[in-house]
Amino acid sequence: MSARPQPSRRLFLGMAATTPLAVSGVLTLGAGTAHAADSAYVMCYFTESTSLGAGTDYGLHLAVSPDSLNWTPLNQNNPVVTPTAGALGLRDPFLMRKQDGTFVVIATDLKGTDWSYNSQYIHVWDSADLRTFTGYRRLKLHDMTTHSWAPEAFWDAGRGQYAVIYSSVNSSGHNVIMVNYTSDFVTASAPQVFFDPGYDVIDGNMAVGVNGVNYLFFKKNQTLVAARSSSLDPGSFTEFSAGVAHGGTEAPTVFKSLTSNTWFLWGDTYTPNGVFYAWQSTNLASGTWTALDQKTYTQPVNSKHCGIATITTTEYNNLLTRWGAPTWNRLKSYNFPDRYVRHANYAARIDTYPFDLYTDSQWKLVPGLADSSGVSFQSVNYPTRYLRHYNYQLQLDVNDGTSTYAGDATFYRTAGLADGSWSSFRSYNNPTRYIRHANYVLRIDPISTSTEQQDATFRVGY
Repeated sequence: MSARPQPSRRLFLGMAATTPLAVSGVLTLGAGTAHAADSAYVMCYFTESTSLGAGTDYGLHLAVSPDSLNWTPLNQNNPVVTPTAGALGLRDPFLMRKQDGTFVVIATDLKGTDWSYNSQYIHVWDSADLRTFTGYRRLKLHDMTTHSWAPEAFWDAGRGQYAVIYSSVNSSGHNVIMVNYTSDFVTASAPQVFFDPGYDVIDGNMAVGVNGVNYLFFKKNQTLVAARSSSLDPGSFTEFSAGVAHGGTEAPTVFKSLTSNTWFLWGDTYTPNGVFYAWQSTNLASGTWTALDQKTYTQPVNSKHCGIATITTTEYNNLLTRWGAPTWNRLKSYNFPDRYVRHANYAARIDTYPFDLYTDSQWKLVPGLADSSGVSFQSVNYPTRYLRHYNYQLQLDVNDGTSTYAGDATFYRTAGLADGSWSSFRSYNNPTRYIRHANYVLRIDPISTSTEQQDATFRVGY
């Protein structure tokens, strides 16, 4: 649910039947409906900025990735569809490919952070290809005077129906994970308690049918833990893992790599404009996870409570064609990967994400003002200003149209000095100097040591 007060706030995201499982070389969905081999990933999420101001939007957002680690927000990180009933906003969206190969999107009926708002409904959309969304409706799940947080769905082959799991407070007085069954996401069965370990739990996320075992991931006491069962029956799951966390962590999302035997676990920090952290494992049954270096993954800016599903190459390309990649970039520091290049009081520096204003870290990499084969960094929120060096320090100045300014604001993008898959930027008019950070402030310096090479290396992404 991202950023709710205790007890628990996130909803679910799962990858349960969202991620097709490889069986005898054929990817299958849930009960085994054949599907073209997936090769990429799509993420759904909502956005919140630190101040809940600019950058906050409770509509459905999408991003795509070829590797599930670094993401391209679609539609300029704006929503692709927004609820028109209930609270007129959503949190904790979940995206699943159904048995017929089309998609369904479900989400919490809640706009903002009014945790006292109790909705018996969840939002639902159908989509053939995630380029259009049809059949918007709200699905009623219960008659209780409580919420329906963090909905997720998976295919229960034994019942021949989809299970919709979510967090509600029942007669126990704490959050439990409930379940309703549906064939069409239009009507649903009466609710049942799916998982109640005797303490507050939210944000259920499923991995179904992994070597004959089903796994339920959830938030417990700011930590991501797991339960497992050989069946999908309500009440059959038993907690077994020690859990992982990075500060207060919620909203687990678990899915398997399409190219290896690696499982990924994403979690979200318990704040507005929180930060995703990721772990990996090659054995879900072990219950142990290894934290990933933040250099290896980048979340969409301001994203909260994500859901991740797999898609084909054609769907990946069609989504980029339909919604477009951002016209701006963010630059991540190589040796401080929780920090991004931004301007503050017109000085250039690297600061820990998140921060306000987030647009301070968005740049248009345009043809170099002094040489079009180079690049210049145009500020998104101050478009008349560019990064330029002055006394070797970088600052955001208005373009005065002089050749000196143009030279100071032009850089040549090269392979990263510390990692060739990243980027470094050499000064146009001081060609022995590169952009680097020193005490978090950006400047141009000669580069010789390995530390300086790392200081001068950045990932150009979103």
